Amino acid sequence: MPESERSATTTRNHDEIREWVEKRGGYPAMVAATERNDQPGGLLRIDFDDPDGSRDTGLHRISWEEFFKVFDKNDLTFLRVDNDDSRFNKFVEAENASS
Repeated sequence: MPESERSATTTRNHDEIREWVEKRGGYPAMVAATERNDQPGGLLRIDFDDPDGSRDTGLHRISWEEFFKVFDKNDLTFLRVDNDDSRFNKFVEAENASS
């Protein structure tokens, strides 16, 4: 695997996250089974349409505002691979981001 595919970077910057996601055709989402009606919460994901037009039905698309409210509340960091065609990303607790 080339070095560019193995190295990931982290950010907490909302504009950087949104730009990375939208450049790859993604959307902010939450795992539907983890949503709570009374307060922001649940497991965040980035949803991508598959080339055949299907999508993960276990995810519920949310607004960027709601996404970042949960992101900040849970003190998360966004981990991603920056090469142009990679959609690899995940969320880690900020305190564990440098590990």
